[in-house]
Amino acid sequence: MQAGNRSSSGELSAPERGRAAASASDPAGEFPSSPSGSCRGVEPPLLCGLHGSSESAVNMAANAAAAESSVRKRRVDSRRTETERVPGGSSDGTATNGDSEKKKQFVSLQPGTYWLTRIVLLRSVSFIYFVAFMVAYNQNKQLIGENGLMPCKNYLNSVKRYVGGKIGTSALAYAPSVLWFLDWTSMDANLDCIALVGMVLSGFVLVTGMANMVIMVTLWVLYHSLVNVGQLWYSFGWESQLLETGFLAVFLCPVWTLSQVPSSCPPSLVCIWTFRWLIVRIMLGAGLIKIRGDQCWRDLTCMDYHYETQPVPNPVSYYLHRSPWWFHRFETLSNHFVELIAPFFTFLGRRLCMVNGAIQILFQVVLIISGNLSFLNWLTIVPSLACFDDASLSFLFRCGSRAKEAALEIQKKEVTGQVPKPTKGMLIRRVVNISLGVLIGVLSVPVVMNLLSPRQVMNTSFDPLRIVNTYGAFGSITKERTEVIFQGTLSPDPKDPEAVWEEYQFRCKPGDVYRRPCLISPYHYRLDWLMWFAAFQTYEQSEWVIHVAGRLLANDSTVLSLLDHNPFQGRDPPRWVRGEHFRYKFSQPGSASAAQGKWWLRKRIGAYFPAVDLEGLRGYFQSRNWPHPHIPPSRS
Repeated sequence: MQAGNRSSSGELSAPERGRAAASASDPAGEFPSSPSGSCRGVEPPLLCGLHGSSESAVNMAANAAAAESSVRKRRVDSRRTETERVPGGSSDGTATNGDSEKKKQFVSLQPGTYWLTRIVLLRSVSFIYFVAFMVAYNQNKQLIGENGLMPCKNYLNSVKRYVGGKIGTSALAYAPSVLWFLDWTSMDANLDCIALVGMVLSGFVLVTGMANMVIMVTLWVLYHSLVNVGQLWYSFGWESQLLETGFLAVFLCPVWTLSQVPSSCPPSLVCIWTFRWLIVRIMLGAGLIKIRGDQCWRDLTCMDYHYETQPVPNPVSYYLHRSPWWFHRFETLSNHFVELIAPFFTFLGRRLCMVNGAIQILFQVVLIISGNLSFLNWLTIVPSLACFDDASLSFLFRCGSRAKEAALEIQKKEVTGQVPKPTKGMLIRRVVNISLGVLIGVLSVPVVMNLLSPRQVMNTSFDPLRIVNTYGAFGSITKERTEVIFQGTLSPDPKDPEAVWEEYQFRCKPGDVYRRPCLISPYHYRLDWLMWFAAFQTYEQSEWVIHVAGRLLANDSTVLSLLDHNPFQGRDPPRWVRGEHFRYKFSQPGSASAAQGKWWLRKRIGAYFPAVDLEGLRGYFQSRNWPHPHIPPSRS
């Protein structure tokens, strides 16, 4: 360095100050290079070499000072911009910890809200409704129609006589149904109309994920109308369970608005808890009835029989039945844990509540895979979904979906304090939600008392609208499977040893030993299910079996549509029909019987009901007010 370039005080000389000032004022932020041309911009002098001239060194120092000032200015400007973007940013441009949390909330859904949960619940309930109404449309005319096995018109007339001959509040309380107000001369059309409207409305909710109170109340009333006149065919526990679930779903919705995320009607935590209370009661009822019921539940041996003897096995049941003994013990213990212990997780905080929800859903999926239990297990999944909030269900919605974005926007407004003041309608809705909680609490008292009682009853309603019910399943397990097989013959003498008896085949229940077990869940064949009950009763206890036999004698197309195979199709009707009683067992996988294609092995027990003909049934039908089937002219 040349000392002549600086004053004695160490300050820059006048020319140097001028050059530094010019560099600092460069609007482009570009500074003169070193004389050697090897250095550009703001670079440390050492990189330019120590051999430069004193003027170059001075210029570099000036450039560095100017660059530092420029960078500092840019950082301040950047921080000011960031402060404007981030609510609550500090004066130096940094966000507080609280602001960082708020920014995260805008990216992903946070726990504690149930906008997406509502959509999942409504779609799930509507799916079950759709299946139930589809079953009704396909089978009601044959079961409770004008020419059905148990006409609902006759039932309504009997209720009318019982309550004094008038259609009033007493009749409605005894059998709530819109059929009271319809024209009974076309009952089949009434039943079809109810089922079709139910399918259309439930299909709309299932596809769109949108519903209001009007739609959900309509679905509930329509299905109530069928269940209350369905008699024996609708006497199963899942009918009441669907009605209770459907009733709760009404209160998830706004009155009129159709939107997946109606911002003016947030999902009520009271309503969410009524669903959770439902799954708790369902599982505790099922678990307690087992412990108080069959000894095999306490011996841990019930699963040794269940897969083979359940009402309608499926192909998976065939293989699960042959599982090792220790696996069956594990299954029984797991069943007790799921039904008697896991439900209490619901009350132990968000995470354990979700654990219970996951356990219950997994349990129901296993039951769906292992048997055809109608839509019962599918329906039981629905209240389990209420154990999850938006944060845990967001994976079910694609990124950018309207519902998900709307829920995010609502959460963002809540975090930033932009929630609008509650309107009069919102305040009224809060009163309605609280009233729902009080109603469910009051109606739960006899249900809880029943759960605590050593004389517990299952699948019972304590009110005519079936709002809160008791539940339970498989309190006792049959140890062997028996089946009633309908057979017909064209022989004039049923006692003739040469008579050829041909078998009818039902849609799903075991019959032909070579036919693979069906897989139909969540669909349901009501006649097949009732045949399972009839097999361990007598025909005197199940008189409708004789009614079926009479219809088969007449080749009645109405009843035959419920069967899979009519051996007399396109031929003369049988002269005689009888019921044979058989004991069924699964064949052993890998055995000679299985190699022959046999899924079942069977052994005759004896006659279930003797051979009957149409003329012989005339008095039997008249005494029960059943219409007698037509007798072909050739036999009269």
